[in-house]
This record gives sequence, structure tokens and C-alpha cells, in this order.
Amino acid sequence: MSLLSNGNGHLACNGTDKPFKIFVGYDPREDLAYEVCRHSLHKRSSIPIEITPIKQSELRKSGLYWRERGQTESTEFSFSRFLTPYLANYEGWAMFVDCDFLYLNDIKELCDLVDDKYAIMCVQHDYTPKEKTKMDGVVQTVYPRKNWSSMVLYNCGHPKNKMLTPDIVNSQTGAFLHRFQWLEDHEIGSIPFVWNFLVGHNKVDENDPSSMFPKAIHYTLGGPWFDAWKDCEFGELWLNELEEYKKEANKKPEN
Repeated sequence: MSLLSNGNGHLACNGTDKPFKIFVGYDPREDLAYEVCRHSLHKRSSIPIEITPIKQSELRKSGLYWRERGQTESTEFSFSRFLTPYLANYEGWAMFVDCDFLYLNDIKELCDLVDDKYAIMCVQHDYTPKEKTKMDGVVQTVYPRKNWSSMVLYNCGHPKNKMLTPDIVNSQTGAFLHRFQWLEDHEIGSIPFVWNFLVGHNKVDENDPSSMFPKAIHYTLGGPWFDAWKDCEFGELWLNELEEYKKEANKKPEN
């Protein structure tokens, strides 16, 4: 993948001077999680990025999302996430990520991994959660390729991804979408797990912490913004980021 200067000493993703588009799943119950995730991305990025929350209410108003919410959907973006290529106008590379992520490294490092031969790239977890509930008491579901869709790099212009129209996203099954069944296995590229480090599942190797330390932490069971998860592993890192976000937000002049 090529990276070009945008004229200000920064590098842009997609081989152009356009910002790298990042779509973050948004749920009103996790507004703080979204803001902290957004802050962590902007704070560390050395390339231009454009972050857009995927809000179900806005998609419904725009006529892009109309499916009824199922009992197994733990968030408002369980299915709307798959509109990412459409929302990116089927152009270049774009990323979808759940809002319960905390980025610890420059997103350029992730951009450097993309390969145009793939339709999508993601961390290919082998994950079977033991917990029956997560977050604020929602039911935990188990299915093949669990958590693969929680952070995905989409090659939006890939012919196969043009299948992800609003009609398909609103009508297809969870199995079809979350297991990427519109693709062949060889069209799915792999990303190191440190970019989707599952709290409570992935572990830092004490003998080699530098190579295994997370670059993006995923509080998949629930993060410190939920009372039940305030003392979770890596919770202090999220709380520190929250304080930084609040300080910067308070500095912004009122309109």
C-alpha cells in the first residue's frame, strides 16, 4: 500500500491525500466509550483521519436502516456496522470499529498492514466466551468468528464489498454478515491480535511484554463506563484517557 504526504508533513492512508475514514459503532448507552475511543485515535494519529459515529437513529431518518432489533443484538450497531463500505462510497480503505476500543498506538501502523488483494482484513480470533452476560447485563451470544467483525479494515472498492448495500444489510442474517459469508476465506486478510486485544481473553506474554502488549484494547465484556466493570483489566488506562478527554473538552470555547 502506498502512503503519500498531504503537504503538511503528514501521511495519508489510501494512497491519496484524503483522510482515512473510520466509522465507530455508536450506542447511546456507551456515549462516553465512543468519545474516549475517538479521542484515543485522534491523539495518536500521525495521518489525517475522519471519524464518523454510526448512529442508528440517523440511519433510520436517512432511510438506510429499517430492520427491527433482534433479541441477540447487544448494541444498536450490531448490523449497521456492515454499511461501512456504502458509507465510504465504496472507495479506498476504511475501518469500522466498536466504540469499546482504546487505541494505544498510531493508526498509521495499522494502515501500513493493508493489502489490496484482500476484501477485508481483521483479527481472526478463536474466541468462545465463558460468560453468559456482558456489558450491563445483556446476553452473551456465541457463534463462529466471534469478534472478527468488531474491528474490520474494508477494501471498500473491492467488487465483493459492493454487495453490502442497505437492502442486504437490512435483510441478511447475522450468520451471513458476522461470518463474512459474502466472501471466500482467501479474501479475508489477517491482522495481529494486538490490534483487537480482547480483555479477559488475550494475555500479555510476561517473558516478552513488548511484542505482545496491546496496540488497541477491546473491552468486549464491558469497560469502566459500566459500574460492573470499573475494575476490569486495563481499566486504569481507559480512565486516564477519559480524564484527558474531559480536560480537552473543557478547554474548547463555547459556540
